[in-house]
Formats: sequence, C-alpha cells, structure tokens
Amino acid sequence: MFDLTRLRLAKAGYSLSHPSCWSALARGVTPSIEHFTMLRAVAPDLVLDVGANRGQFTLMARMIHPNVPIRAYEPLPAAGTVFRRVHSHRLGVELFETALGDVQGSSELHVSRQADSSSLLPIGRLQTRIFQHTEESGTLRVMVTTLDGLPDHWRAARNALLKIDVQGYELNVLRGASAAMQHCAYVYAECSEVQLYTGQAVRKDVEAFLISHGFTVRRRFNPSFYDGNLIQADYLFGRH
Repeated sequence: MFDLTRLRLAKAGYSLSHPSCWSALARGVTPSIEHFTMLRAVAPDLVLDVGANRGQFTLMARMIHPNVPIRAYEPLPAAGTVFRRVHSHRLGVELFETALGDVQGSSELHVSRQADSSSLLPIGRLQTRIFQHTEESGTLRVMVTTLDGLPDHWRAARNALLKIDVQGYELNVLRGASAAMQHCAYVYAECSEVQLYTGQAVRKDVEAFLISHGFTVRRRFNPSFYDGNLIQADYLFGRH
C-alpha cells in the first residue's frame, strides 16, 4: 500500500517551505507533490485537470508551469468551493463545476466518505476493502458533459496535458475527448489493474484506447500494491 501518512507529511513540509502555498495550506490544500516528477518531464501549453477535487494537482502544476493556463473540472460543490478559494487569485486558472464523460446530460455521483474517491460508478467492495473510509455516504445528481463538447477550452492548444483522475471513469472521459486529444501531447491518467468501481475499465482497456489514438506509455508513477499485487498507478502517455 502507498504510505499515505508519509505522503501527507511530505506535502505539508513542502507547502511550508514554499510561501506561495501558504494560503492554500491555510485552507487544508497541499500541492500534489507525488506528481512533481511527471510535471517536470512535460512541456504543456495547456493543462486540463479532470477530477480537480480541491485543486491539489492544479496547485502543483502552477508551481512547475507558472505561465501555462489551466482548465479544471470538478462536480462536487464543496470541493469546488475550496478550489475557488485557493485559486481565485491565480490568473489563467478556471474551474468548471461539471463531471466529464462520454455522454452529455446528468448522472448520479456516488459520494464517498473520502470525497476524492467519489465516482460516477458505484463504489465496489474491493475499493472499500483496500482503501479505508471510502464507502458511499450518499449520491448527488450532477451535470455531465464531454470535453469534445467544450472546444473553446482546448482548440487553441497544440501540446496540452490531459490529466484524468475520476475513479474508474477514465475511459468514459477519453471516449468523450477524441477531438480534444488531437490537441494533446500528453495524457496522464490514474488506472487500475482490477475493478475497484462497478463497471470500470481497467488499465489495459485505457491503454488500448490511447494507443488507437496515437499515444504510447511513457512511464508509470505512484504504484499502489495490495497483498503484493499492483492495484493501480498513474500512467503518462505521450503522442507518437
């Protein structure tokens, strides 16, 4: 298992050592330092932060790429409120309070006790067994759109970074982003080896889809293991 306690301490220490993070830290938000190495390895002209939560990834991305615009997507109202408080003063950072998928409309969001484990898919038993306190606490009807349905968000880019962390809904997001991906140089997605959410596509399915759209796996980051088996990790895909 990933050592969450050590990671949280490292994030807090990093935030305290960087004055630009102090206002975020005061609101309980720390930069996602686990993505530092990946962000240093890419040179995007736009960041699309899908599953932005309270703005942790956006905060880290802005620190590494301070002049790159960021468009973020988060359906949970409480998380969106914190995001806006953290990033309202940052030029070029925009939040859109919607979920992304492959069909436009609305859907039931399965809200987890750990908000960042919420999903448009039902939370599976394996997820709650491996990751404590992630059981469902309720549902919420949210708006869903497709990235392709928001062309003004990405059509000016040529080398965008599409980051996806949506708890099993990654392939759905990608299916709704075929046109947008033509403007992306990188896709960075959390992928699972097994179904943690009911009906989710696993890593091999996500990888096959991206390969069919001209991407290849560049590197794996942040692997998480259970009983000696790889459960999930973050994967950076780059265009051929």
